[in-house]
Amino acid sequence: MARNVRTRHGEIDLIAFDHRTLVFAEIKTRRASNRRRGLCPEDQPLAWLKLAQRTRIKRLACAWLYENSQARPKAHTIRFDAVGVVVDGSDRLLRLDHIEGAW
Repeated sequence: MARNVRTRHGEIDLIAFDHRTLVFAEIKTRRASNRRRGLCPEDQPLAWLKLAQRTRIKRLACAWLYENSQARPKAHTIRFDAVGVVVDGSDRLLRLDHIEGAW
């Protein structure tokens, strides 16, 4: 439906709808260090998604639902997903992790 959605409380990275489920997704991107070969634990972007950020996304989703009550889709389910992206120095995708229903 939309990406980088601004509310007066902050930004939602991605809002998607499949005619049944309304998804609010947080996307974390990290650049793999050129010093190392392969991925290391610090290259795991979803590890940086802490409780405070999950709480913030829920608050932003509530604000968006309230502010868009007339235009929002009729969803059977609301879900919060997390997407972790790791790219190299040339912005080539090295890894993509998508966790449905992350919280």
